[in-house]
Amino acid sequence: MLRMASASAQPQTTPELLPILDDLRRREPIFHRPFFPTVMSPDYWEVGASGRRYTRDFILETLALHPPIDADVARWQATDFALQQLAPNTYLLTYTLDQTGRVTRRSTLWHKVQEGWQILYHQGTIVAREALQEANTIPTQS
Repeated sequence: MLRMASASAQPQTTPELLPILDDLRRREPIFHRPFFPTVMSPDYWEVGASGRRYTRDFILETLALHPPIDADVARWQATDFALQQLAPNTYLLTYTLDQTGRVTRRSTLWHKVQEGWQILYHQGTIVAREALQEANTIPTQS
C-alpha cells in the first residue's frame, strides 16, 4: 500500500546553507527582481506552470518584448524557502509564490560560477485550491 507524504511537508535547510539561502532568496522570483540581473546558463530551460517547456532563447525573446513585472511593486509574496546542496556549488532552491491569489510552488537550480550565480533550470507548479485548503492557507467555503 502506497502512502502519500503529508501535504504540509516542508523541506528544511541545514544551518550551514543559511547564508547561501539568504543570498538566493533575494533573487527570487527570477526575472522579477530588477536589482539582481538574472544570468542564465547557456543551456538553461524551464517548465512553466502550464507544463510547457521553454528554452533560454524563448525566455530572452519574451523578456525583450514584455518587460517582467516587479514582484515587490505587484505585492507578490514569496514564502517557505528551502535550500538543498546537490553538488559542489549547485543548489536547489524551493519556495511558494503567491501572485495575489495565483499560488505556485517554485524550484530553481542555481550554480555558483566565478562571475556569480547562474540559473540552470526553473519550474513552477500551480497549487490546487484543495491543497491550499488542506494546508489551512485559504478559508474553506461553507
